[in-house]
Amino acid sequence: MKDKVIRIGTRRSELAVAQTGLVAEAIEKAGNGILTELVLKQTEGDRILDKPLLEFGGKGVFVTEFEQALLRGEIDLAVHSAKDMPMVLEEGLGIVAVLEREDPRDVLVTLAGSSFLGKKELVIGTSSLRRKMQIHETGKMLWPDMEIRCENLRGNVQTRLLKMAKGEYDGIILAAAGLKRLGLWEDGRYDYQCFDCESFVPAGGQGILAVEGRINSGMESLYAQINDENASLCLNLERHILKLLDAGCHEPIGIYSRFVDGKMEVFGVNRRGEETKRIHLFGELTELDHLAQLAAKGLS
Repeated sequence: MKDKVIRIGTRRSELAVAQTGLVAEAIEKAGNGILTELVLKQTEGDRILDKPLLEFGGKGVFVTEFEQALLRGEIDLAVHSAKDMPMVLEEGLGIVAVLEREDPRDVLVTLAGSSFLGKKELVIGTSSLRRKMQIHETGKMLWPDMEIRCENLRGNVQTRLLKMAKGEYDGIILAAAGLKRLGLWEDGRYDYQCFDCESFVPAGGQGILAVEGRINSGMESLYAQINDENASLCLNLERHILKLLDAGCHEPIGIYSRFVDGKMEVFGVNRRGEETKRIHLFGELTELDHLAQLAAKGLS
């Protein structure tokens, strides 16, 4: 594979390019004289910003065009935020590697120095049903005298921050991983209130970068060099649970797993009708299928 150029597909947003750059760097560091080239594409999800995802196709709107490009041989790999990937991938494609998991937490972002004193209502920007459900629950504890009103918010991170700066929202909920990868974590213009993963459960795969490619491409040894085994196990478990729940964008489901003392710990939240269900389970690494079944049963 010496002097081989690997073409990596990515969305055009600054965050997507930054994330794909991390994968490209990992590939080139692996050696073998391999070079990388980024191929930028605009997806349907990037073009339609005035509607929630669940109104026009769900998570697949960020992935489909890259999968078609992979199958046509126009690109060799595509990089996605794992939480944006649909449960079923195109035949012949798969998640061939994942990088080490970044901070998986959700974060309430406000303008630096903002005060909610005297407010009767807080307007929070998010289009995620999962985040809406949990911020309403969390808000009752954090701001017991205020009403929480969630308004839909789409667009890249910078667009969302700009809308907040213009006063359209009192705060917005973003992923810590994206803020860190964009170098915004120390930005003095914003205050960050991080929610722990135990009570404000992230989306399945949050904080993980998934590399999608063709199965049996002959590059398996390269994939093994850049793959983080722990993140891969967690992502596989979280996606397995979501598949068992037949989950997409239409249900407010959070799933998060981590290694604790040689076992796998899983947190989950799901709202079915008027009832919110939560799970907190432990399982042996040799029995992850059973753990997934228990988690799905507890959230159904």
